[in-house]
Amino acid sequence: MDEHEVNVFWKKIVDTINDGLMFIGPEGSILMVNKAFETLTGYRAEEAMGMSCQILGCDACERFINNRRGTAWCTLFEEGHQDMKKCRCLVQKKDGGFLPVLKNASVLRDEAGQTLGVVETLTDISEIAKLDEKVQILTRHWERDSDFFGMVGKSQPMLQVFEMVKKASQGTAPVIITGDSGTGKDLVANAIHLCGARKDKPFIQLNCAALNEAMLESELFGHAKGAFTGAYANRVGRFEAANHGDFFLDEIGDMPLSLQAKLLRVLESGSFERVGDITPIHVNVRIITATNKNLEDLIAKKAFRQDLFFRINVIPIAMPLLRDRVEDIPLLINTYINRLNQGTGKAVAGVSNAAMEKLIAYPWPGNVRELKNTMEYAFVTCEGPTIQIRHLPRHLVRPKPVTLPSGDRTGLPDPQSCLAVMDEKTQLISALQQTNGNQTQAARLLKINRVTVWNRMKKYHIDLNKILKG
Repeated sequence: MDEHEVNVFWKKIVDTINDGLMFIGPEGSILMVNKAFETLTGYRAEEAMGMSCQILGCDACERFINNRRGTAWCTLFEEGHQDMKKCRCLVQKKDGGFLPVLKNASVLRDEAGQTLGVVETLTDISEIAKLDEKVQILTRHWERDSDFFGMVGKSQPMLQVFEMVKKASQGTAPVIITGDSGTGKDLVANAIHLCGARKDKPFIQLNCAALNEAMLESELFGHAKGAFTGAYANRVGRFEAANHGDFFLDEIGDMPLSLQAKLLRVLESGSFERVGDITPIHVNVRIITATNKNLEDLIAKKAFRQDLFFRINVIPIAMPLLRDRVEDIPLLINTYINRLNQGTGKAVAGVSNAAMEKLIAYPWPGNVRELKNTMEYAFVTCEGPTIQIRHLPRHLVRPKPVTLPSGDRTGLPDPQSCLAVMDEKTQLISALQQTNGNQTQAARLLKINRVTVWNRMKKYHIDLNKILKG
C-alpha cells in the first residue's frame, strides 16, 4: 500500500483505535474526533467538531490553560513547550457525568516548524479507578482503629451497624441495607464482602436506577450475539461475573416489575439465561441489596413484588441518619481532613471551635455524603491551618427558612427554630396535620426523606387517623 492509499484509508484506520482521539486547532476548536471519542464522551463527531476543547472540562488542562505569563491561550501552543504525557484526569461527558481517563497530548507541526494543532488521546481508566477505590477502602481499614472497612463512627447506632455487618458476613443469606441517601449504604455492602469468606471472590455492583429496562436486563444477565440491534458479540452479565462472590444491587426499589420476576427466579433456582439465549447458566451468588425507599409502601402500590421482598429481606441493616449520631461528626471531620491533607499535600490542622459548633448544629439532610462535600469545599477555601466559619458553605452558616407551597399559609416555621422548641415527634405530627396526612408533602416540609417519615411514624407509634381526627 503506497502513501496515497494510506491517506485514503486514514480515517478508517483512526476509527479502529480503541482510545479516544481528537485533533485541536491552534485557536482551541475541535477539528476531528474518532469513533472511540464519541463512545467515551457521548458527543457525536458532528457535534464536537467546531466546539472548544474546553467542553470536556479536563481538570488536568487547568495548569496549561491558566497561563497568565504566556501569550498563547494554552501553553501547549507556545514555542518550545513540551507535550502533555500520560496525565491522569477527569473529563466531563455530554450527559454531565465524569470519566477518569489517561490523557496524552502532542503538538503537531509542519515541516517549517509551524504549529498545526494538538493531537490528544483519551484512554478510559474507569475500571482502574474502581479498583483504586477498593484499595483505598482496604488501606483505610488497616491504617485507622476508628475505621471499620471504610466506615467511621463510635456512636451506638454505628456500633450496632458494625456488629450486624460482622454477623451478616459470616453466612450467605441475602442482606438488605436501608436508609436515606448519603448514609453510606454502599460502604456497608463493601464491608460485608470484605468481612466474609468471599472476600477473595468477585464483588460486583449495579445501580438499578441508572439504566433503562432493556439495558438493565442485559447488564444483569448478559446477552447472546445478535440478541438485539447492537449486540455484536456475546456479553457476560453481572450475575455471571459475580459467581462465587457477592452481587450488590443498589436502588433495588427502582427495578422494573418485569425484571423483579426474573431476579426472583435467579434467587430461587440459581440459574438464568442470557438475553437471546436458551442455555441455562448456574451461579452461586450472595445478593446484597440497598434502597432509600419504603419497599412495603411500594408493595401496597403494586410497584414491588411482595415475594421478592420476602426473598431479599432476610438480614436487614438500617443505616442511621447523621443527625442521629452527632457524636460521630468530629471523628468524621478529622478523618476527611487527614485524607484531604494526604491527597493534596496541604497541612490543615483541624476545625475551629466556632466552626465545629456550626457543623454539629446543622441537621445534615444529605447525611455523611453532604458532610464529606462540605469538608472538601472548606478545605479548598481554607488558606490557613484551621478551618473557620467563613470557610463553610453559606447555606450551612445561614440556613434558609422552609419554603412552603404556593397558597399555603399554615406551614411550619423555620426548621432551625423548630429544633429549639419542638421535639422530633411533635414536628412530625404537626407536619402530617398540616398536609392532611400526606407523608410525601410532610417529608418535603421537614426537609427529610419519605422513608424517614414512615420510619418515625413507626418509631413513635403515630396513628394517622387519630391525629387527623384530633
